[in-house]
Amino acid sequence: MSGRFRSFSFVDRITRLDRGGTGGRIEGHFAVPLGVHFPASLMAEAVGQLAAWSAMAQLDFAHRPVAGLASAVHYHQLPHPGCTLQLQADIERSDAEAVAYSGKVFVEGRLALELVDSVGPMLPMDEFDAPEAVRADFHTLLGAGAAPGRFGGVPLPELHDLQLQPGERLAAVLQVPEVSAAPFFEDHFPRRPVFPGTLLMEALSMLSLRLAQQSTPLTNAGPLVTQKVSQVKIRSFTAPGTRLELEVVLQDIDAQRARLKVAARSDDKTVATARIELTPRSNA
Repeated sequence: MSGRFRSFSFVDRITRLDRGGTGGRIEGHFAVPLGVHFPASLMAEAVGQLAAWSAMAQLDFAHRPVAGLASAVHYHQLPHPGCTLQLQADIERSDAEAVAYSGKVFVEGRLALELVDSVGPMLPMDEFDAPEAVRADFHTLLGAGAAPGRFGGVPLPELHDLQLQPGERLAAVLQVPEVSAAPFFEDHFPRRPVFPGTLLMEALSMLSLRLAQQSTPLTNAGPLVTQKVSQVKIRSFTAPGTRLELEVVLQDIDAQRARLKVAARSDDKTVATARIELTPRSNA
């Protein structure tokens, strides 16, 4: 597989590809390299990429899906460096308009993530990548697979100008890096760099955790983890260098969990929205 797929590609090999009409199942795996930062949101990215391979092949690589909607993402355990993600995606339908799918990730035989009712709009492939190159990479994944250990991790989001109202809201500015400062743009995407929606959701989850940890009654509850992200809507692309205004608002909280409403905006235009539910790690 080419050098393009070293920075934000989370399928090492496709091990099963079943098609029936416009749907079917696809399975694969990805080995998380040792010593890298691999946030839990990238498990959802891996499922989305697996579903994308099925959808792109179905349309002979004339179109590719981009992030759109997800009903819910349930986190059951965190990935760790050195583990292997066993991936599966069930395609409900796939056509030139969109791919609709759900999926799961298993780590060491245990369910780690469930992605429920996701929809990715289809756009022309040649806007984002070279169709012939993507087709060749697909056949590599179906065969011997990609070289393991190629992923070097992702940087922590640059959050500035934090404005905290404990028990109420937390706002911050996320400065999206330029292409030269973020290798993941090489994969996402070669012809049209776009800030990944999963990394945006990761930044919003980090802010949510910070707000909840400074709000009673979870102040002394120990480490918190993201348990569920729902009603995800990615409304527009985010280009390199964009300044995003992030906001998380606490909806309700008790000793067992916190629920928050989150949003990202650019120039007063909403880029993404979601709901996030957190819980103490001891309850997860």
